[in-house]
Amino acid sequence: MQAIVQHAYGSSEVLAYRTAPRPVPRADEVLIAVRASSLNFADVAMVTGRPSLIRAVSGLRTPKHRVPGKDVAGVVEAVGADVTDLRPGDEVYAEAPAGAWAQHVCVRASIVALKPANLSFEQAATLPLAAGTALDCVAGVRPGQKVLVNGASGGVGTFAVQLAKALGAEVTGVCSGRNVELVRGLGADRVIDYERSDFTSDGTRYDLVIDLVGNRSLAAYRRALTERGTLALSSGNGGRVIGPMGRIVHAVLLNLLVGQHLRPVSATPGRAKLDRLRELAEDGAIRPAVERTYALGDAPEALRRLMAEHARGKTVLTVARER
Repeated sequence: MQAIVQHAYGSSEVLAYRTAPRPVPRADEVLIAVRASSLNFADVAMVTGRPSLIRAVSGLRTPKHRVPGKDVAGVVEAVGADVTDLRPGDEVYAEAPAGAWAQHVCVRASIVALKPANLSFEQAATLPLAAGTALDCVAGVRPGQKVLVNGASGGVGTFAVQLAKALGAEVTGVCSGRNVELVRGLGADRVIDYERSDFTSDGTRYDLVIDLVGNRSLAAYRRALTERGTLALSSGNGGRVIGPMGRIVHAVLLNLLVGQHLRPVSATPGRAKLDRLRELAEDGAIRPAVERTYALGDAPEALRRLMAEHARGKTVLTVARER
C-alpha cells in the first residue's frame, strides 16, 4: 500500500510518500480501507516530537509509529477473529492511535463506528478527534447559558460553536477578523474579533469559557466567568518540554481554591462518542467546516501549511483506492 512514512522527528520534511506493508488485523481489530483522513494539531505534535513530553508515549528518540495520522473514514475490508459487530463493506470512521495517513489502517473494533450516512468520507474524517473533543468541552451545558469559544474558527472550535448552540446556549465565538463570517455562519450569536476587542475585559460574564488557544492568563479567563462558571482548557500554548501541561496543572491546583470550575479536557476515543456524533450529524446539528482537501501524497505540504498558519476549519486528506 501507499502511505506517509516518517523515520525521525522534525518538520513536515521528515514525511515521505512511500510503499509500506499493508497491516494485518489482530483478533480485536478491523482493517479499514482508508478513504479520507484529516489533520489535527495532535498530528503536528506526533511528527515534530514537541513538546518533548509527548515522546514518553510516541517514542523517545524516533517515532514508535512510522505512519502518522489519527482521524480515519473508510470501508471495513477485513475483521479479526473476535469481531462480531462489524463486517466487510461497512462504512465507518474512527480515531486511530496512529497510521491513518495510508491506504489501509488497523483499528480496534471497540473504537470504530458506522459513519454518518449524510456525510461524505471527507466530511466524516473531520469528526473523530476535533468534534469528539468539542463534545467533551460542552458537557453539562444547559439551555440559556452563555458560552464563549476562544478559537472558534479552528478544527475543535467550529464544532464547539455548533454543539453549544444545539444544546440551547447563547454562543459567543472569538476569532480573527478574516474568520468572523465563518463563525457567524456556524450559528454563533455574537462574534468577537480578538484583534479589535479583548473578551476578558469587556465586562461580559459567561457560564462556560472554552479555551482552545491558551493566549490569556488563567486570571484573565476567570474575569470572564460567572461566579460559578467553568473554564474548559483544551490544547493551547506552552514550552518546548512540557507544552501546555504546566498551565493545566496550575489550573487543576487553582480549582481547589476557587468557586469557579477550571477543568482540563482530555478527550478519549470510543464508539459511544462516535455514535453520538453520528446522531448529531444526521440530525443536522453539526456540519464540518472543511477549508481545503489534499491528496494523500501531499500530506507534507498540508502539514506545513497547518503549522505555519492559523487553522480555519479542517484540512482533509483524500486517499485513492489501492489497485
